[in-house]
Amino acid sequence: MRQTARQDMIDVIARITGKDGDHRTAIPGLSIHRHSGDAQANCAAYKPSLAVIVQGAKRVVLGDETLIYGASDYLLTSIDLPVLSQVCKASVEEPYLSFAYQIDTAKIPALLDFLAQGPLSAAALSAPASPRGMTVSKITPDLEDAALRLLRLLDRPDDIPALLPLVEQEILYRLVTGPHGHRLRQMATAESQPHQVGRAVAWLKEHYSRPLRIDDLASRVSMSVSSLHHHFKAITAMSPLQYQKQLRLQEARRLMLEESLDAGDAGHQVGYESQSHFSREYARHFGEPPMRDIGRVRRTLVERFAGEPEMLSEG
Repeated sequence: MRQTARQDMIDVIARITGKDGDHRTAIPGLSIHRHSGDAQANCAAYKPSLAVIVQGAKRVVLGDETLIYGASDYLLTSIDLPVLSQVCKASVEEPYLSFAYQIDTAKIPALLDFLAQGPLSAAALSAPASPRGMTVSKITPDLEDAALRLLRLLDRPDDIPALLPLVEQEILYRLVTGPHGHRLRQMATAESQPHQVGRAVAWLKEHYSRPLRIDDLASRVSMSVSSLHHHFKAITAMSPLQYQKQLRLQEARRLMLEESLDAGDAGHQVGYESQSHFSREYARHFGEPPMRDIGRVRRTLVERFAGEPEMLSEG
């Protein structure tokens, strides 16, 4: 990231955030983030998005993999993924500053059709099968310029309706034609295995509390059981059952935090028949039993995010 562009991004985010927290903006799908110290790991549901750190660093755990990215890096997510995330480099003098912009994947097929007819051929847009649905890369100057223009729109809200579609189109173009564009291209290609995995993910998100039968899920997305297992894990770093478990545990945690359910009710609501089974899996995933974890999180929120109701997913 060029120093002048990076400083411009720092200035915009620092000025708009004002204080620590995760902040929505006037631009749909754009959130900005500021933290003045390292934080506890937080469960999050990352949607297809571009996340750029302009100062500090963050750790994201996907399945058994850990990704660390910092200033001048971006995180590209091409499919909905449950993760653990943690700010791991921040201070009062140099707070963690980042932004995340959700990608409208429905706009990608039309862009691919246009590219195949002109600037890039269909062959040039092809890619290896089933790439991981999340990756870290250095930001390119072209993508950086488009991202900076996106942030600058926050200072000119009257320009947002006219200019946002143009900036969004350029960001999509830079991502789709960039070094990791195949991740987005395959998710948008109807007959590809990544697209079928995306359909499986959508079904799991809607029906996470139901018992999971892999053969039924494979049939729903027109894949064999072995093919579903292989491609699902290649893309999400998890098996379908592990993915469902993370969805359940994250939703149970949300129910306890936001709706004040006790552990038994939360576990039952997300699909666990045994409270002891739920508590064991919760402790294995979050590091401590449900009520102890919830108590610690609430104390942290009171201390660190007083007056900041937003708890966003990315960034």
